[in-house]
Amino acid sequence: MNQIALNIKEALPDAVESYFEAFGELTVVIARNKIFEVCRYVHDEPELDFDFITDICSVDYPNESPRFEMIYQFYSIKLNHRIRLKARVPEEDCVIDSVVAIWQGANFMEREVYDMMGIRFNNHPDLRRILMSDDYEEGYPLRKDFPVEGRGWRDQFETLETE
Repeated sequence: MNQIALNIKEALPDAVESYFEAFGELTVVIARNKIFEVCRYVHDEPELDFDFITDICSVDYPNESPRFEMIYQFYSIKLNHRIRLKARVPEEDCVIDSVVAIWQGANFMEREVYDMMGIRFNNHPDLRRILMSDDYEEGYPLRKDFPVEGRGWRDQFETLETE
């Protein structure tokens, strides 16, 4: 069994739902309401020392419940090890805690997830769109139910064609 996962499970037993290793990479599935607590632990615990956030992203599983999955990837520069944390987020309560207070680099990554998937982050210092315009109100482009051709593109194309 992986010692990193065991350390997390021992320190925060009610936070860890499961863990597994595949292709030499550790993934720990965390309860949504415990993500900040686990992230603080893996950052601050000297034996883990995950001081570098490499990515935050999300996945849409429209036929599953909870629908969304948040994925966090961290690296320890000093100890040269990696971890992936996952937490599921339901569509009807599409919110998870921000980790910007732990890693400032999470700021733009969380904004991108919000902008493209509509997942909100509690306690984010500046949660607003980052890729779409501020007045864009037509949904979230990376959700599986968003039209592949976009919304309203035909009307815009026809207007350009008649000019």
